[in-house]
Amino acid sequence: MSDQDKQNSDAAAQAEADAAASEKGPEIPSQEAFAEAAAAHAAEEAHAAANDAAAAATGAGDAERVAALEAEVSNLKDQLLRALAETENLRQRTRREREDTIKYAAMGLVKDLVEVTDNLKRAIESVPAEAIEDDSQLKNLLTGVQMTDKEILTVFERHNIKQVAALGEKLDPHSHEALFEVPDPTSPAGTVVQVMQPGYRLHDRLVRPARVGVAVGGPAAASEAAPAPGDNVDTTA
Repeated sequence: MSDQDKQNSDAAAQAEADAAASEKGPEIPSQEAFAEAAAAHAAEEAHAAANDAAAAATGAGDAERVAALEAEVSNLKDQLLRALAETENLRQRTRREREDTIKYAAMGLVKDLVEVTDNLKRAIESVPAEAIEDDSQLKNLLTGVQMTDKEILTVFERHNIKQVAALGEKLDPHSHEALFEVPDPTSPAGTVVQVMQPGYRLHDRLVRPARVGVAVGGPAAASEAAPAPGDNVDTTA
């Protein structure tokens, strides 16, 4: 057989093979191919599931961090409010202390001045009435002392230094100091009937209590003697 005949024979055989392949249709994938495809798909699903799980874990971590931050913010807010409240209380207390310091700064001076008024009153009371009738100079001196005493009391009033009400008042241990008792059946028991030394206040703070004598043996005070409700009801009917 020549080379030309051999080539023609090979071409015919290839043509028959191609014709037979076309008659069989497309090649069906083998089981190994299906297994490989299934494995690849499973790998993709597993990867996607792993990504979803990682995302979920990240989201849970963020939620925990947000909760922790919110708790910290709440704590800091509470501390801030407490600090503001303490600051406001300190500011108010400081303002009151400053006002009291200014208001009662003259307390020491007032205590000394009331002693001066006591001496002026003693000087006035020590002069007999008959002595000034025969001595014009003594009378003028007494008048000057009386005017000085009156002027001091005026200055006291101007600076909110006032005498404590005592004579005829019911004994008040916060304002009066009882030195002795005076038998007096005409005055309610516990009433101030004699003032030995006047008391004074600077604004609302006591500088010195009034030293007084208190009545005993008299009728009860009106508030003590008043009958209780129902005591005067007629029960004889």
